[in-house]
Amino acid sequence: MSQAGTVLSEPLIRLNAADNVLIARESLSIGQQLCIGEAAIRIRAQVIAGHKVAACRISRGAPIRKYDTVIGRAARDIEAGDHVHTHNVELIDFERDPGFCLDVRPVEYVAEADRATFNGIVRPDGRVATRNFIGILASVNCSSTVIKNIAAWFTPERLAPYPNVDGVVAFAQTSGCGMSSPSEHFDVLRRTLAGYARHPNLAGVLIVGLGCERNQVADLLDSQGLHVGTSVHALVMQDEGGTRATIEAGIAAIQKMLPLANDIERRPVSASHIKIGLECGGSDGFSGITANPALGAAMDILVRHGGTAILSETPEIHGVEYMLTRRAVTPAVGQKLLDRLAWWERYTRGHNGQFNGVVGPGNQKGGLANIFEKSLGSAMKGGTTPLQAVYEYAEPIDQAGFVFMDSPGYDPVAVTGQIASGANLICFTTGRGSMFGSKPAPTLKLASNTPMFKRLSDDMDINCGLVLDGERSVEEMGKDIFEHILRAASGERTRSELLGLGDHEFVPWHMGIVS
Repeated sequence: MSQAGTVLSEPLIRLNAADNVLIARESLSIGQQLCIGEAAIRIRAQVIAGHKVAACRISRGAPIRKYDTVIGRAARDIEAGDHVHTHNVELIDFERDPGFCLDVRPVEYVAEADRATFNGIVRPDGRVATRNFIGILASVNCSSTVIKNIAAWFTPERLAPYPNVDGVVAFAQTSGCGMSSPSEHFDVLRRTLAGYARHPNLAGVLIVGLGCERNQVADLLDSQGLHVGTSVHALVMQDEGGTRATIEAGIAAIQKMLPLANDIERRPVSASHIKIGLECGGSDGFSGITANPALGAAMDILVRHGGTAILSETPEIHGVEYMLTRRAVTPAVGQKLLDRLAWWERYTRGHNGQFNGVVGPGNQKGGLANIFEKSLGSAMKGGTTPLQAVYEYAEPIDQAGFVFMDSPGYDPVAVTGQIASGANLICFTTGRGSMFGSKPAPTLKLASNTPMFKRLSDDMDINCGLVLDGERSVEEMGKDIFEHILRAASGERTRSELLGLGDHEFVPWHMGIVS
């Protein structure tokens, strides 16, 4: 998977000597003659930047290789110079050797005294935060309007006396009743709510319920080991006297929390306290060449400094899971990942979803033919260090290093789970241009190509297109990303924060029936 020796400045990019497809660095015209090493190729179709071109004749049924990895087979004879995409590529599944632990390499950890630092917020119990919000959680959809109104009362003018508080944010949700309980869906919802309630980036939490829902507030608190106290408050609308009374009681509860929440200061702490949720959305043909491997290089640095990198989006490792199982520290860790993939195969059977091959229209326009090709780039975000553990959705992450958390590929759901698991910063790569943000953990957005970065500069934080432009190597870009992470963790606002995004991206995973 190494890009060593890859020349990115030529019109066609060969990612591996064994590949039979090349990547168009720029848009190509019919009849254009290009030299690839000592060979010449005549382009036989209009090819958009980021799409694939056949490097040689590929017979029908033959495997198509990118990064020396099979991403499909030729649906018909493909001639050198042909455009290679959904019209002539078939997705084929096949058995893969998981090769448990074969690619585990020791990590050269930085001595604790020499580790990078950031200015973090240290909570009384030792947890370290990157932001300082007060959060309001709804136990059920029926209390979501109430929590939104409570949060809306705390305007910038009313929060002005509390300059160290980043805001009061409502995490509204659409479930909590009309669901089977006990059930896996019910457990996941409660685990997600509890993960937010415990998150170090929330100085205080108010939980609001209706009163007759399945997800009762008292049972939620008891089942998750949460206790009402100085930083955790709870209200039930039917007990408080209804909508207006609950809003008034909620405002009063948060007013009492604000002075304590404001009484904090940032101080230097080790980068080992950083937990990064890794996400990608709106991927294109350059994502697996620039942004994703560069983010992976940054995660290798973070892991060496004692931090944690959380890869998720289980459908988006489908087809390349062996890249991770070969890095698993034990066969049990690798098998747990395969077990989650087997669960997804059962869960999606009979549906026309991404796990079964179909990627989104934006991915296709950007040059990705199917889920295997998308997965190939997506997995690169995790870098090269050993896979230490595999977690279920929103399960608390207690293992440092590179880990995996099971989740859908849908960005808001995946990131919600990562934050509930403890991520205090999100790194989000995009090729088409995703307008995503998150709270209470902020999102850094990494662009895969310079034209998109310039077009959407108000939404993008880091231009990984510099790799494609020949101005940075993947390793240099990784160092730049790591430095940006330290600044963001220290309080530097990300583009999505400056735009006010993150109030509507709390989306717990709905995985069960509604009745």
